[in-house]
Amino acid sequence: MEHRIVVLGAGYTGAVAAGRLAKRLHREDVRITLVNPEPDFVERVRLHQLAAGQDLRPRPFGEMFAGTGVELKLAKVTAVDVDRKTVVVAAANTPGREELAYDTLVYALGSGWNDGGVPGTAEHAHEVSSRPGALRLRDRLAALDAGRPVVVVGGGLTGLEAATEIAEARPDLDVALAARGALGDWLSEKGRAHLRRTVDGLGITIHEHAVVDAVEADRVTTADGRTVPADVTVWTTGFAVHPIARATALELTDGGRIVVDATMRSVSHPDVYAVGDAATATGPGGKPLRMSCASGVPMAWQAADAIAARLAGTKIPSIPIRYFQQCISLGRKEGLIQFVTADDRAVDKVLTGRAAAFYKEMICKGAAWGVAHPTAGMPGRRRRVAQQETGTAARVRAAA
Repeated sequence: MEHRIVVLGAGYTGAVAAGRLAKRLHREDVRITLVNPEPDFVERVRLHQLAAGQDLRPRPFGEMFAGTGVELKLAKVTAVDVDRKTVVVAAANTPGREELAYDTLVYALGSGWNDGGVPGTAEHAHEVSSRPGALRLRDRLAALDAGRPVVVVGGGLTGLEAATEIAEARPDLDVALAARGALGDWLSEKGRAHLRRTVDGLGITIHEHAVVDAVEADRVTTADGRTVPADVTVWTTGFAVHPIARATALELTDGGRIVVDATMRSVSHPDVYAVGDAATATGPGGKPLRMSCASGVPMAWQAADAIAARLAGTKIPSIPIRYFQQCISLGRKEGLIQFVTADDRAVDKVLTGRAAAFYKEMICKGAAWGVAHPTAGMPGRRRRVAQQETGTAARVRAAA
């Protein structure tokens, strides 16, 4: 009897999970379906580059998963019924809905931008958490005349990368950053010093301890009464998980993330696994893993390996999930690698300058390579068998 595995979402974690499952499972009785609304992989960690006017290399899923046994379903997920073990999807440019049944579900729908309910944000602010959002921001920035003000709200990793990328690409604009706390207050002393030098060198105005509580078409206003001019506001204060899970019977956190065990298996529904931003898992020191590629990819490895082991009746491997560094691009020529403890606390050691920019670039390329080569290391004979099985399955479905 065929075992149906459905993976929802093809960001870093979903694509990695699907690819690793294809690598671990070479059985005719297993079918892997990857559901995603877009035909290309989106390098989310580079969307600030796209917004600043750079072009990103296309990475079609059809090429990435060719010969792996993964069936790509181009569709948007509209509902999940974890009691009936079905997913409802809407295919692009196709009327109606389709229901997919599963035996094992990997939920990797990730997160999007979070306006935090701040008045005016949804109407007037831009985001860089999605490709459409980054492209809209790109067009808006291209239309700005020299000297016009741009404000990036949020002093975390996304805000720092967006502000520095825009300031470097468009030195003629008046770029400002509004941070809720002190600039880089989670970094080490060396990290904060380098960050300060870099943003000063790019001419970025920093508004520290600035809690933005209103966004208008031409300004932002802070809780302490400051008004900052802004022809363009970029909102990067955090992310919200995809809302689909809230409509299910899955056990969730207050923030809507799926509660999982050490194997990324739902604690309430054992046939559901959740990875990446969609799930809440415990890391070193009992601390919840933060939303990031650094924790999401190992979560995907763990889920895929656990699924494969349970289907084979073998011992479930344990993938250590810990942090090593926080990698921050500060434009194309500068970077900051803040080394951290296993539980993500900054240590005194940092890497800065062009070496850090190169390091971050290699991290980004490595992450994309891992997605683009999901069966790297698969023995040749097994790979040929997988390719033959994929072709046979495709012919059978076409004939049906």
